[in-house]
Amino acid sequence: MLQHDVVIVGGGLAGSRAALEIKRLNPSIDVAVVAKTHPIRSHSVAAQGGIAASLKNVDSEDSWESHAFDTVKGSDYLADQDAVALLTQQAPDVIIDLEHLGVLFSRLDNGKIAQRAFGGHTHNRTCYAADKTGHAILHELVNNLRRNGVTIYDEWYVMQLIYEDAEAKGLVMYHIEDGTLEIIHSKVVMFATGGYGRVFNTTSNDFASTGDGLAMSALAGVPLEDMEFVQFHPTGLYPVGVLISEAVRGEGAYLINSEGRRFMEDYAPSRMELAPRDITSRAITLEIRAGRGVHPDGKPGGPCVYLDLRHMGEEKIMSRVPFCWEEAHRLVGVDAVYEPMPVRPTAHYCMGGIPVNTQGRVRLSGDRLTEGFFAAGECACVSVHGANRLGSNSLLECVVYGKITGENIAHYVKDRKFSEFDEETYLTEAKQRISSLLNKEGTIRIGALRQQFQDSMAEHCGVFRTEELMQEGIDKIQEFKAQYDNIYLDDKDSCWNTELIEAMELRNIMVVGEMILTSALNRKESRGAHSREDYTKRDDPNFLKHTLAYYSPAGLDIQYMDVVLDMFEPKERKY
Repeated sequence: MLQHDVVIVGGGLAGSRAALEIKRLNPSIDVAVVAKTHPIRSHSVAAQGGIAASLKNVDSEDSWESHAFDTVKGSDYLADQDAVALLTQQAPDVIIDLEHLGVLFSRLDNGKIAQRAFGGHTHNRTCYAADKTGHAILHELVNNLRRNGVTIYDEWYVMQLIYEDAEAKGLVMYHIEDGTLEIIHSKVVMFATGGYGRVFNTTSNDFASTGDGLAMSALAGVPLEDMEFVQFHPTGLYPVGVLISEAVRGEGAYLINSEGRRFMEDYAPSRMELAPRDITSRAITLEIRAGRGVHPDGKPGGPCVYLDLRHMGEEKIMSRVPFCWEEAHRLVGVDAVYEPMPVRPTAHYCMGGIPVNTQGRVRLSGDRLTEGFFAAGECACVSVHGANRLGSNSLLECVVYGKITGENIAHYVKDRKFSEFDEETYLTEAKQRISSLLNKEGTIRIGALRQQFQDSMAEHCGVFRTEELMQEGIDKIQEFKAQYDNIYLDDKDSCWNTELIEAMELRNIMVVGEMILTSALNRKESRGAHSREDYTKRDDPNFLKHTLAYYSPAGLDIQYMDVVLDMFEPKERKY
């Protein structure tokens, strides 16, 4: 059995920042990071556009209060305002700290950190490193982990959270390279496992974003919060779904339909292409429905719209958004200097997740906390994004709440002892589970079942939803769950068996998908990214509250929790 004071699952921004903060405050604390990829390959590395903070380098009128209001309004008033205040107050300091760690931000002519416009923000406050901001930040954080003596288990797949009597005690994990099983005993477990984009068929997320931390928490008995709020990014490159950063629109690109019109003037005339993501995704979907979409070959009536950069000029495109130009050129053969890019909404981000308080402690209910269990980043819901996240607030959440959670773990772990549990029971269960998967003699290929599930989620819980559509999706999920027992694996080996990992990920995808759909079915209103065509209005008297969904094989139990409203009164959301 392995043993560490603190074990953090996930090597992205939130996990790395938490580990660094723990070591800064108390170098004697034994910290380990477990990641199913190498930490540098965490999905944080793909974040492009930037990280928001009221540094006032471009706009002296900016303030944390303005940033907070934009965030709360963008959330359709579902964000917890105490959490938003912390996020926006600490933003300038964490940017300066990142710079001191060595992050190479883009610069203004006067040498200060550059800041650009982003959707839903009323000031130019998004700091960036061209369009590779996540890459620039993550590299420096991971380098600092090594320097501070954090143990890194890379390419280990965590199979189970050891959680007994509302207390996290450790992990069961599987070494992808050689099939070794290990139990980690720890005083504190922190989840920073990222999102679940692979629940859907078209996503900007990498192949590792399968909601593992969310599913493990739910299967252990922890509720998941606000899972119905899935952000569809407006500009996924068609047909591959890869993200074309909001930075492109922040630098001045236009969205145009088959008539050549900048159609956002019909949906958000004051903000145009820089409206919040939920509004822009709905606008694109409605244009396509109305027959004003385009085919990649230029014909009208197609499945996407155009993102037009041509007026920006080659120098600006290549200096400010070179990676987006490269992606379009490499993947769909479009040279954005001379041709518009085909785009449509793509599953991008989860506003919901494992419920935590502002210290990163995982909630067991609206008024009870777990022991020894923390979470931060996209897998957590603190809730700073509410029903819709503003662009460039996700990297900020990872860094601010990674730091806050690390700080609180450093204090919490001082008075904590290792808890007892029966290691052999967990090891035996894990061996049996792996053996069962390897020896299955079913008739269904994992890839085929996963594709059917992802297609169904996109069809039944997409940008627009209805009760009939979602109920049909829930019924389908039950069919897919039954079919999971009839899968088979071609690869029976213990060495680098990626098919075995995919089989375990598929179960997690199904758990998360069911929680998304059931939470969405029960929220009978439209708010932020949750847009129902049978309940088209926001319903504050009945649904200005967070969903808490508890999982069981027999069905989900839905409860609700109050939203913290201590700064801004909810108002109609207009742009």
